[in-house]
Amino acid sequence: MISHRLCRRQILSVPRKDLFPFFADAGNLARITPPELRFRFVTELPIEMCEGALIEYRLSLFGVPFGWQTRITLWEPDESFVDEQIRGPYARWVHTHRFRELEVGTEMQDEVEWALPLQPLGELAAPLVRRQLERIFDYRARAIRGIFLGVE
Repeated sequence: MISHRLCRRQILSVPRKDLFPFFADAGNLARITPPELRFRFVTELPIEMCEGALIEYRLSLFGVPFGWQTRITLWEPDESFVDEQIRGPYARWVHTHRFRELEVGTEMQDEVEWALPLQPLGELAAPLVRRQLERIFDYRARAIRGIFLGVE
């Protein structure tokens, strides 16, 4: 399996103790997902975020609807958490979220390890998928900045 990695870093002038609870509320995922993905939860809200929690949702990409289920495999409040795809469009999806306290606020790090299905043929789509993921994470960063700092 050919694996890819996407890393993002964002610093917000917000204390970690005020920032992490936003991410501990799974319902906020819809607020930071681009609207054209038509994100909606299948799992009833609220979801208790903890190690082992399952979250199921539906999205649409290029007009094609699909389901996605993730499991929280690591939960360290105020520090980090990891969600891994159980069922969905990727052969592998592991998203690690890290939060580090700084003098000026909080550094948030996202690291996504992903692999496409149908190898080796599926790899032909990797550049397109990478661009789409970068666009989604760009939107996410702007949305988070807007929510916490009132700017885009």
